[in-house]
Amino acid sequence: MSLPSPAADGTYLLLDVAGTPCALPRAAAGEILPLPDLFRPPACGAWLAGFLNLGGEAVPVVDLAQLLGLRGETPEPALHAHVVLGCGRDVAYLVDRVTDLVAVAADAFRPVDPARSLNGCVAAAIARGERLVHVLDPARLLSAEERMRVAAAARAAAARLAALPAA
Repeated sequence: MSLPSPAADGTYLLLDVAGTPCALPRAAAGEILPLPDLFRPPACGAWLAGFLNLGGEAVPVVDLAQLLGLRGETPEPALHAHVVLGCGRDVAYLVDRVTDLVAVAADAFRPVDPARSLNGCVAAAIARGERLVHVLDPARLLSAEERMRVAAAARAAAARLAALPAA
């Protein structure tokens, strides 16, 4: 089993996802936002936290704890929750907290069997002291079918938003 290449600049956002330490390549994150009010249609599903109105664009917000099966119910997010906006501004991730931005040396990476995570979304692990941090691959967090459904829901949310008078 080969290790994925570390992020191009070697930097990762460390995340708390329902008490589980995770990391995203820094290049995958455009912005880190405090939790805003989200538009949540009734048929959103458990892991789609809602939509962020970003300058008139409806950006889907994926609850990583729900998506990864780390939290069984849909509680209200904590006051210190963050939204990590993807660099393409086409998706955002709800996390309990962004804890740090760190440079990671290549020798800190540990292999992970891709079959041990849904769609191989855990690409590797980073050794940080005695703890291992799961490195999430943003391209594999959602399946192709999930991406299509989320895009369709985002288009519907954008149409609803466009139908409202300007503020």
